[in-house]
Parts: sequence; C-alpha cells; structure tokens
Amino acid sequence: MFVKKRKCDARRAPLQYICDLALGLNCQEIYRQGMRPLRALVIYMAVVFIGGALLAPWLYWLAQEFAHLSPKIAAEPFNRFVDRSLLILALAGLWPLLRALGITSWREAGLVEPHGQWKKLLGGLLVGFLSLAIVAGMAISGGGRGFVQTVTAHEAVALIFKAIGTAVVVAVMEEILFRGGIFGGLRKFFYWPLALFVSSMAYALVHFLRRADFSGPVNWHSGLVLLPRMMGGFVDFQALMPDFFNLTLVGILLGLAYQRTGNLYFSIGLHAGWVFWLKTYGAFTATPPHASTWFWGTSKMIDGWLTLIVLVAVLVLFKFLPLGRKREPFAISQ
Repeated sequence: MFVKKRKCDARRAPLQYICDLALGLNCQEIYRQGMRPLRALVIYMAVVFIGGALLAPWLYWLAQEFAHLSPKIAAEPFNRFVDRSLLILALAGLWPLLRALGITSWREAGLVEPHGQWKKLLGGLLVGFLSLAIVAGMAISGGGRGFVQTVTAHEAVALIFKAIGTAVVVAVMEEILFRGGIFGGLRKFFYWPLALFVSSMAYALVHFLRRADFSGPVNWHSGLVLLPRMMGGFVDFQALMPDFFNLTLVGILLGLAYQRTGNLYFSIGLHAGWVFWLKTYGAFTATPPHASTWFWGTSKMIDGWLTLIVLVAVLVLFKFLPLGRKREPFAISQ
C-alpha cells in the first residue's frame, strides 16, 4: 500500500494531527517518526537476546579459567550464564535505548523528585502486596498449595529480606525500562493505548522465557542453541494460557498506573509488591499431589487462572482509585 505524501501542520491540535486516520499513517513525516522508536526497540531486543546468547559462552569459559578463585560460580549450569548475559546487555543498552526513544532525562522517564510521592509509592505497594496475598490465601485454603515445613526461622528471615531487596531493585529497573522508557517513548509518537499494548507485549515476552537445561560441551554457538528452548513456552498452550496473558495484563496494569499518575512511583510500588510474593511464594509453599496447577498456578504464581481473575479485579479497581488522571493522551516529537 502506497502512502500519499501530505504536508503536515505541526500547529494542529495533537488529536487532529493524526491526519484523519489513527496513528497518522496518512502522513509520511509522522510515519517515519513513528518507525524510529519501533526500530530502536526491535534492535534493542535483538541485541539483548542474540548478543546475550553469543556472550554467554565467553562468560562461561572465563568462569572456568578462574574456577580456583570462584568455584561456586564456575560450577553453575550454562543456562545461568545465558541469563546473566541477557541481563548484562539489557543494562548496558538501557540508556542508549532511552535516548533513541526520546527520553533524555530521568524526569522524562517518570522519575520525578520523590517529595510528595510517598503516598503513590505506598499505595502501589499496598495494592500489589494485597492482590497476590489474596491469590496465595485462596490457593492455600483451596488445596492448590501447601506450606513447606522444612524452612527454619533463620532461613525464612533471610528469604524475606532477600525478597525485599530483589523487589526494590527489579521494580525500579524494570519500571524505568518498560514503562518510563519503552511505553513513555512510544507514546510520544503513537496513541497511548497502542504504546501501552506494545510495551506490555515486550514486557511479557522477556518474562515468558523458560529455564532450559543444557548438557554437553559449551561451544561458541551453545547460547544460540539454548535460546529457542527458552522460548519453548510459545508452542505449549497450557504455558501460553494464561501465563503469557497474565504477564501482558501485568504490563498493562503497570503502564496504566504510569499513565494515570504521571510518574513511576505508584508503578514501582505495585511492581515491588508483586515481586515480593513471586520470590517468597515458591520458597514457603509447594504443590500438593493432584492439585490443578493450571487453575491454582505453580510456584511461579503468575501462571494460574486464579491470578488472572485477581488481576482483572485489580484492573476494575483502577477505575475507582484516586490516582490522579494525567492529560497527555498524544504527543509527537518534532
């Protein structure tokens, strides 16, 4: 389909500037501008996944070379090195990605000064914690999960503090990347619901990777061999539904929180409350024999239909929360 060239008037109101069709596809200038963030996102994802798969063998060989200094790290399976390689490249490419998406300051990424934002942070934390606490309580009372009796008090305290630390770090990093960066950058060029959907799908894709085992000698292409296995959930219907759907809905909820509040504090609190449960639920509970994991979920917690029901309830709750609507439905960078 050919796009008819048309002169665009930047002085027109944003919603009129769409040029008669949604997303401004009748306007070549807007079309080219809109492709830039999508292209940057595709390149970033390719570098992280393919580059991480190629980097992993070198990290593995480096660990073996210095095994006498860190035998614990050298003894870890190869798939752990793949995970770390993906994380390293994701962090290394974060700021270039933000710049490519038009995010040139922390404020533009949703991190405003914390003064006066503590209510949003604590409110999000409360919603996130209570929502998955409901999932945990219903799964345990319904027979879908049972308490692990072998965890000592000392281990429990250590697990809780580790979960708190992980929740803080993961929530801040991922909200800057997926909501402040990808969603915030895309909504500069596209109508915000589309930007929300694309960023949520990217979020779900990254978190849908399976833990895959690797056996045999590690070669330069071993990471590329392992990568398709990590994505094997896309051909497994029971893994795809509702796990991937839940992850997408999680991304939508976090993005809506950012859109409604105008900054990342509520989203960070919400995300942290969820991550805390995801890191403790599997440690303190186990699946009884013959339990329906498709409904109750496994130790991952996010892969059950019960979690989907609760997440939909949170989505409905968002209509009534006093989050403070932010009026910036559409913006185009010049």
